[in-house]
Amino acid sequence: MNSTQDLLQLIQLKQIEDTKFQGFSKTVGSPNVFGGQVLAQAINAAARTITTGRILHSLHSYFLEPGNLEIPIVYDVSVVRDGGSFSVRRVTAQQNEKIIFILSASFHKQEEGYEHQIEMKSNIKLPEELMSWTDLLETYRDVLPSRVKGFFEIERPIEFKPTQIANPLNKKDLPPFTDVWVKLKGDVSSLNRSDKQQILTYISDYNILTSAMNRHASKANWNNTQTASLDHSMWFFRDFDYDDWLLYSIESPNTSSARGFAKGNLFTRDGVLIASVAQEGLMRPK
Repeated sequence: MNSTQDLLQLIQLKQIEDTKFQGFSKTVGSPNVFGGQVLAQAINAAARTITTGRILHSLHSYFLEPGNLEIPIVYDVSVVRDGGSFSVRRVTAQQNEKIIFILSASFHKQEEGYEHQIEMKSNIKLPEELMSWTDLLETYRDVLPSRVKGFFEIERPIEFKPTQIANPLNKKDLPPFTDVWVKLKGDVSSLNRSDKQQILTYISDYNILTSAMNRHASKANWNNTQTASLDHSMWFFRDFDYDDWLLYSIESPNTSSARGFAKGNLFTRDGVLIASVAQEGLMRPK
């Protein structure tokens, strides 16, 4: 999977009943189904039951069980409410009749109102100044830890360029922040707004817990810490295009009780805030 069209094909579900859909999985380097994939597929299912042109503005979800990469996922959509301005859908994802994920999503008719947003960081390096995950693999293949190298070798439809690259061999605590430029590979000209939101949801599960791990980098790493997404929420503010890099700016206010909390904002290159994300994840020392 190395292009936008490959990603769309993964997200677009097969309809098996009026409100029931089926999806399949692709690995991102983990032995379990990637949380961003389940999120995006669930939103695809929910959006397919909206016939009024309303636009997704928020989602809230819980990951209940690890997904099996080899078993199809069935998404069952409940029509909770179609009001005068908002439509709400509830989605359950199942494998072998066991619920592995639940999601609530709200869709809003287009309206005009007050506008404000926070500013994007002004001291961020531009993507042209940075190395991508692909560049890092090509440059440091012979010295990268095997797990890191294996992760980078997975083909992806997205290019990532972190603004800071931590040396995994340097056991030093880092600030609880992560800023990553992201860009889709391939043709993005035919994407509608719903497609763009589903893809952004997929992207939002990448990198987010890194900011929580950073704060404990002197002792915690991906090999000695059990990690998993526990919940995921997202709010969509403005339409955007994928024809340029987007900045995913993440911070972790807290880790405690074997859990890490992180929140992020997604901006266009020229500083337009398009979405915000919040997630709590398992961070259990092995």
